[in-house]
Formats: sequence, structure tokens, C-alpha cells
Amino acid sequence: MLMNPVEFFRSLPKKECPECGQHMDEQAESYLMECDHCLSKKEE
Repeated sequence: MLMNPVEFFRSLPKKECPECGQHMDEQAESYLMECDHCLSKKEE
């Protein structure tokens, strides 16, 4: 049986920063993998 698409996306785990492991708030048009804190460290 096929899963309802809305339920599928709700059941996905939260996005996690690979650098520090912090959970990130996902945004529809964002393809960033690191959190803002880790990204700011890379720019320095």
C-alpha cells in the first residue's frame, strides 16, 4: 500500500548538521548541509 505523501514527509528525520550534529530548521529553497554556526566558522 502506498503511503500518503504528507505522512511520508512528516516521518522523515530532522535534518542534522554533519559538522556539529545540531538539528537544523529546513527551508524549502535551501540546499545547505551545514548549520549557520558552522558556515560562519568557514567564512573566517
